[in-house]
Amino acid sequence: MAEAVLRADQVAPTPAAAAESTATGINIRHLYKIFGPSPEKYLEAVKGGMSKQELRDSHGHVLGLRDICIDMPPAGIQVVMGLSGSGKSTLIRHINRLIDPTAGEVMVQVDGREVDVVQMDAMALRQFRRTQTAMVFQKFALFPHMTVQENTEYGLAVQGVPRAERTKRATRWIERVGLAGYGDHYPNQLSGGMQQRVGLARALTNDAPILLMDEAFSALDPLIRSDMQSVLLDLQQEIGKTIVFITHDLDEALRLGDRIAILRDGEVVQQGTGQQIVLKPADDYISNFVKDVNRGRVIRCRTLMTAGAPVEGPTVDPGLVIEEAARLLSAENREAANVVNAKGKHLGVITMSDVIAAMVPPAAD
Repeated sequence: MAEAVLRADQVAPTPAAAAESTATGINIRHLYKIFGPSPEKYLEAVKGGMSKQELRDSHGHVLGLRDICIDMPPAGIQVVMGLSGSGKSTLIRHINRLIDPTAGEVMVQVDGREVDVVQMDAMALRQFRRTQTAMVFQKFALFPHMTVQENTEYGLAVQGVPRAERTKRATRWIERVGLAGYGDHYPNQLSGGMQQRVGLARALTNDAPILLMDEAFSALDPLIRSDMQSVLLDLQQEIGKTIVFITHDLDEALRLGDRIAILRDGEVVQQGTGQQIVLKPADDYISNFVKDVNRGRVIRCRTLMTAGAPVEGPTVDPGLVIEEAARLLSAENREAANVVNAKGKHLGVITMSDVIAAMVPPAAD
């Protein structure tokens, strides 16, 4: 049976549909990538359990990804993390098909329909990359001969957007990332953190629903990196993009990710919220990742609260991290706080003793 191939007119949303479109989620289904001259020849063997080492040593092929299944939430930040060689950068490049998979699907919502990026023809794929995705790279990838303004406008210029409109849109995002007044500067006149702000502004100027960030902050100094994380979180409150963020740093993953997937040797070892991963690591590999995590900055009040009548004390949001709850209880010299939702409904009670106990990781067996 011939495979369906998506055309460009099935990818580009009409103006009316674009205005009505909802946030775009990404569903990756049974994705495999084998690097080598004859990847299809070894696909069934890999599906049957052939190890990465055997594939490499005996057959001269490299296993990039094995049976990846991840549902990435719309309008949320999906973090993919792992050590070097785990397959995280290979994975993100399948979303806009900079790398073609050996097998599997990459499903996205476009113009109200779920479509498979893997099945797009060349024109549809080009349109998808231009209008539905934007990418921020680790090494900034700015054009050295272009100013900040010109770099930021570049994606819109490729799309043929009139100069006045692209200048207006680019200027807005240059200002939003904290670079007002730097539009006429060249990349070599900027610090590393400022250059990455330009890369972020360029991606946001395209107004694509999917933002792909491959180790975007890894080349930055720690203080600048923390600052850029704050910028991203603040902007996400405004823009509500579907962000796929690649990192090898667990603290960064826990700070940014609505959901986290941890890869090892091309396979998903565990995925879930930061809380789920810290509190219930799937195996020793994950346990070693999370053993030094500050649990007070990850665990939420909703996790520790217990049913009970309201007590005399402060109120806290169920999403507040317990470190902040402990600070509030200490400041008010209280043993317990009431957990209430945004409408003021009483949900339960959280105590200082429970908070202190939760901050201490369980002893190893």
